[in-house]
Amino acid sequence: MDTLVYIILICEAAFGLALLFFAGVLKEPKHVLISAVLLAAAFFLRGKMLSYETLDYQNFLSQWVDYFRENGGLQGLGGSIGNYNAPYLTFLALFSKSSTPDLYLIKLLSIFFDVVLAWSVMMLAGRFTQSAERRLVAFFLVLFWPTVVLNGALWGQCDSIYVALSVLSIWLVLAKKPWLGVICIGAAFAFKLQAVFFIPVFLLFWITDRVKWYHFAAFPVINVVLVLPAVLMGRGLWDALTIGLQETGSIGDGLNYNSPSIFAILSKITNTEQASTLAILVAGLAVVLIAIVFLQKRKTASDKSLLLGAALMVIVIPFLLPHMHDRYFFGADMMSLAVGCAVLPLMPVALLCEFASLLGYHAYLKMRYLLLMYWGAWALVIAMGVLSAALYIELNRKPKIETKSKPKKKSAAKKPQTKKKPQKAK
Repeated sequence: MDTLVYIILICEAAFGLALLFFAGVLKEPKHVLISAVLLAAAFFLRGKMLSYETLDYQNFLSQWVDYFRENGGLQGLGGSIGNYNAPYLTFLALFSKSSTPDLYLIKLLSIFFDVVLAWSVMMLAGRFTQSAERRLVAFFLVLFWPTVVLNGALWGQCDSIYVALSVLSIWLVLAKKPWLGVICIGAAFAFKLQAVFFIPVFLLFWITDRVKWYHFAAFPVINVVLVLPAVLMGRGLWDALTIGLQETGSIGDGLNYNSPSIFAILSKITNTEQASTLAILVAGLAVVLIAIVFLQKRKTASDKSLLLGAALMVIVIPFLLPHMHDRYFFGADMMSLAVGCAVLPLMPVALLCEFASLLGYHAYLKMRYLLLMYWGAWALVIAMGVLSAALYIELNRKPKIETKSKPKKKSAAKKPQTKKKPQKAK
């Protein structure tokens, strides 16, 4: 690796430390020391993985970068290349002009968003705890969470980008910043189509009056802004906006691709087209049912219930949908971890989601199964059951009624006694 790669890694680690400082969680010298050591360890671990090449890089990412290199870098954005959205392709076009190997730059981009993701999860969990230690634990759990480390630093994938922006959007809405929240979910969708797993959460925000209808105007605006580089290079606006939708055929026709979805359990289905249509309808029905539950409790729904509802949706949707791949539960991993850090008794939900995801990662990276994928699917069934029970309890929790103490009756004011003048002696 060249010197620039090491410098970027150090800068990204320093950026993580700066985020912790401005978040106000480095309250004591020991917090600074421990954070510095853990950041160094997290980035050393990632640095050891940077040279690893997967088939995804060799067959897709590297070829896309070569295309941009041969077509003038950013000018190549005017052509039709790749099945990733325009904002990510813009980064690849920029990387094509660098003398640093594109493999490193691709992974360093994802690692940068690993840090943003850790901060986003910490801030979201921090809405429900004032403990600096617990918030620091949330930050570093994300940085060392196996699927986070493997996704970017080893695999060279970019799921940390759209998930970081999606988690950030949820925190911003709960922090009463709906405009920024909608901008972030719009940016997440602009980067990756899989942000659709998070978008229905904003239906819950709208139902519970956290987001107004006019806030959604920011969604198309940010999408247009982020595809402008491709448009300026000659690609049609609609074409640039819908790359992800155009390339849905590249997902494949199989019902399941090493993911812990329901089709890991229902693996013997033969009529895949009918099953696919039915699964999409059931996933939509699940979203509607969760929305109806919140509609009934819209006036009393707490932020904690919205966090639980968001996590449940982000697991349920990819679990029920067809054609899911091994990495499509990355958002579920992070939302369940945020829930576990916010509500400690629910940490097993995060462990169940991570176990399920890791089975898919192992299947791709090792080209063999550690356990059959239906083990992961059943783990998610348990996780969804626990989350549903927790959500039911939270939504039906009686709000605390503050009893005002009755004001004490004012005692009648005593009239000041007038001193009698002493009688003069006759």
